[in-house]
Amino acid sequence: MRKICVVITARASYSRIKTVLTAIHAHPKLALQIIVTGSALVDRYGNIIPYLEAENLPVSAVIPNLLDVESDTASAKTTGLAVIELATFFANHRPDVVVTVADRFETIATAIAAVNMNIPLAHIQGGEITGNIDDRIRNSISQLADLHFVATENARARLMYWGLSPQKVHYTGCPSIDLVFQHKDYDFNPYEIYGGVGSQPDLNDPYLIVLQHPVTTEKGHSKWQINNTLHAIAALNMPGIWFWPNADPGTAGTAQGIRAFRDQHPDFPFHFFKNMESGHFIQLLKNCACIVGNSSVGIRECSALGIPAVNIGSRQLGRERGPNVVNCIPDTEAILSAIKRQLAHGRYPQVTLYGKGDAGEHIAGHLATIPFILKKHLLPA
Repeated sequence: MRKICVVITARASYSRIKTVLTAIHAHPKLALQIIVTGSALVDRYGNIIPYLEAENLPVSAVIPNLLDVESDTASAKTTGLAVIELATFFANHRPDVVVTVADRFETIATAIAAVNMNIPLAHIQGGEITGNIDDRIRNSISQLADLHFVATENARARLMYWGLSPQKVHYTGCPSIDLVFQHKDYDFNPYEIYGGVGSQPDLNDPYLIVLQHPVTTEKGHSKWQINNTLHAIAALNMPGIWFWPNADPGTAGTAQGIRAFRDQHPDFPFHFFKNMESGHFIQLLKNCACIVGNSSVGIRECSALGIPAVNIGSRQLGRERGPNVVNCIPDTEAILSAIKRQLAHGRYPQVTLYGKGDAGEHIAGHLATIPFILKKHLLPA
């Protein structure tokens, strides 16, 4: 059997890869190895181990390596530690293919270790454009990878324009969209299941979802940016659900802004969660009136659901988007105006820009059938 090693570094990466994991695990010609590292092991940023266990997916290694998320030096050292520990695992378990996901700073460690050890590298979600350091990480991995599974046709065309072989670049769609198509409605109480803090608004009424991360190249402005968002949403006096930011430089400023505002406004009609199982998250997303922030969820999943999205600031600046997204600068009045515009508009047509719900199966199929030669190099075009 062909051993496929998938490295997961953050909660967001898990949702981007979940259907790929299940498809690989179920494939008769593939053996799945999962390594969990980075913020994906830290409770306050969304520990994914319980979710993997609930899905009966095999965790082959746990690598704690996350240092102080506020320090640029710590980000570099976190990446360096990952290279060292991943190299040890690869040497001991010799996967046939290593899979890395998207563009977080830790993901390049997977690429560096695999390429230097002569192990074929597959990259999911290459060829996209967003902004800040993510582009530089993603594009570097694209140049290192042997095999590419992209989320859009434009991403595939971009990689080929950069000189990558068309035979190694496959348009599969984004695996996170699979979860949207697989989702079935059901009743659950998020407050009972996930705890969290804050008020408990009635989710039968129109509500917002907010998911805003710091921008790594603007980390000094993260507290100011989140304060502007908080004041805009408070002016609406509309209930909602708020999710904790990623572990990135600037997260402390974002978290401080949220905590201070929450303490000063105890009647703020929002509930705050750290993390949530993907099916529950999609249920809340599907029923919300609008999503606000700078997460790619507003662009990817919400385009497939037709959910109005307000995208704040530069974090997703270059990402392809459907008609459901309105962009605005991180200014209180601009954010408030954009949310009101989206609430007045209501639902948008559902589009399949990021796939039709079968990415996981396609990726597993390619991993099982792509030919290899001695020394584990992909066959040349």
